[in-house]
Amino acid sequence: MDDILINKNQTVKRCLERINEEYQGDPENLKNYTKQDSIILNIQRLAEAAIDIAMHVVAELDLGVPQNSREAFQFLADNNLIGEKLAETLKAMVGFRNIAVHEYQKLNLKIVEAIIENEITEVKIFSQQIIKKMSEKSKQHRS
Repeated sequence: MDDILINKNQTVKRCLERINEEYQGDPENLKNYTKQDSIILNIQRLAEAAIDIAMHVVAELDLGVPQNSREAFQFLADNNLIGEKLAETLKAMVGFRNIAVHEYQKLNLKIVEAIIENEITEVKIFSQQIIKKMSEKSKQHRS
């Protein structure tokens, strides 16, 4: 198995653990600036890990040259490595990451809450799906 994918999968798990430790299923925790900073930082790291996974797989499988990170997810969907819905969710997380990193606009805590409640586990699903598919492709290649 590809060491890059294994390491990125570990990053995904670690970020999810940290987000859950700080959030604790309670939106009120987003009002605490220290918890909020930790959560947002780990969502950023989670998005970066997903981008790294996507870019790596696109390059490994020679699927094209994405012009941006969102396009990498689209390439994966276009090649049936992930579903279209998952690709859209991951692209939306990249958008959030861009806002958080570059402060394009003030972060809306309701959006952060929605990401935690509805979207962060999608990155874990993505990571696991990619590892499984790449493992299968590796086995086919060796046969």
